[in-house]
Amino acid sequence: MEFDHLFTEQLDALKDEGNYRIFADLERRCGAFPRAKNHGSGEEVTVWCSNDYLGMGQNETVLAAMKHTLETCGAGAGGTRNISGTNHHHTLLEAELADLHGKEAALIFTSGYVSNWAALSTLGGRLPNAVILSDALNHASMIEGIRHSRADKRIWAHNDVEDLDRKLSELPEDATKIVAFESVYSMDGDIAPMEEICDVAEKHGAMTYLDEVHAVGLYGPRGGGVAEERGLMDRITLIEGTLGKAFGVMGGYITGSAPLVDFVRSFASGFIFTTALPPAVAAGATASIRHLKQSREERAQQARNVAEVRRRLDAIGIPHLPNPSHIIPVMVKDPVKCRMLSDILMEDWGIYVQPINYPTVPKGTERLRITPSPLHTAADIDHLVNALHSLWSQCALARAVA
Repeated sequence: MEFDHLFTEQLDALKDEGNYRIFADLERRCGAFPRAKNHGSGEEVTVWCSNDYLGMGQNETVLAAMKHTLETCGAGAGGTRNISGTNHHHTLLEAELADLHGKEAALIFTSGYVSNWAALSTLGGRLPNAVILSDALNHASMIEGIRHSRADKRIWAHNDVEDLDRKLSELPEDATKIVAFESVYSMDGDIAPMEEICDVAEKHGAMTYLDEVHAVGLYGPRGGGVAEERGLMDRITLIEGTLGKAFGVMGGYITGSAPLVDFVRSFASGFIFTTALPPAVAAGATASIRHLKQSREERAQQARNVAEVRRRLDAIGIPHLPNPSHIIPVMVKDPVKCRMLSDILMEDWGIYVQPINYPTVPKGTERLRITPSPLHTAADIDHLVNALHSLWSQCALARAVA
C-alpha cells in the first residue's frame, strides 16, 4: 500500500496555511558569532534569533575545555550512565549546577526537553494522588511530561495567581500538588510573578516546579536565573534548566534536594535508558557555568543591546511586545507575511530571523523573534533596524503609534 499520499496531504495543508517550516542551511563561524555561512546562497549572514544568548558556544574557555576533554576522554560517553558508568565530567557538572541553584543535588539529561519530560512524568506518575497544576503557556516538553505521567492535571490561566489559588483550593487535602511554571516565557518574553506563585503554593502545601531554561546564565548575580535574581531559589522545590541556550552547549538538568534528585534518577525512564552526554559536552558546560558565575560583562552588554534595539524599533514604529526580558517579539500577525519577511531579510539583507508561526504561537500572533546578543555590534543593530524599516514600508505593514 502506498502511504506517502497520507503524508503529503497534511504537508500540503500546512503549506497552504503558511505554517510549513523551512530550515536554513547555516554554518556558524567559530570565533565570529553572530556570523554564519548560508549554504543556500554561499553568502554570510548575521544571526538575530539564536538561543545561544550570550555567544558562549564560541567562548574560548568553553572550547578549550571541550577540546582537552575530547583528547583525554574520547568522543562519546559509551552508553547509559547505568551501564557504562558515570564519567567524572558528569559528576563535576552536576556539582556545579547544584551550587548554581543553591540545591543539594543535580541530574543532567541529554536536553531540556528530556529533563522536563522525564522529571514531570516521573513525579506525576509515581507520587500518590498527584495533581499537576500547569501554567496555560507552559512549553511542549512540560505538557508532554504531564500527559505521559497520566496524573490528574489542572491548567491555570497564564501568570494568573488568583486562578492558581482557586484551582488549588478545589483539590482534596490528600492530593500531592505540583505547581509547574516557567520563569521567562520564550515567545512573549514575559516573566512569571514568581514570589506570588510561591506564596500561593506554600499556602496550599504544593511543590513548585520551575523551568528556567530561558533564564539560566542570563539573570541573577551568578546566572542562576530569575529565582536567583529575586532571592527565591530556596522556595522552589525543583529548578529545571538547559545547557543549550545561554550556556552555549547542549543538555538539560534538574536540581533539588538529594532525595528528590535521587528519586528522579532511580525511576525516570528518560534518564535510565538513554545514552549520557559526551564527556566533552559536559566539560564545556561546566566551563561555561563557571565563567558566567564570575563574569557579568556578557549579561551587561546583552542588556545594553536589548535596550538599544527596543529603543530603535520604537523610534520607527515597528510593533513589538513590551516585556522585561531579553526576548523581542516583533509582531507580524500573518503567517504568509511572516515567512515572506524572513525570506527577504535573508536573501536581500543577509539577516537571519526565523519566522515563528502556529503551532509554536497561536494563529494571528505570528512574529519575528529577535534575540540580541552581547556580540552584536552597533553596525549590526543599524543594519537590522534599517532592514525592518524598509520592509515595513515595502509590505505596507501597520506601524505602532507612539
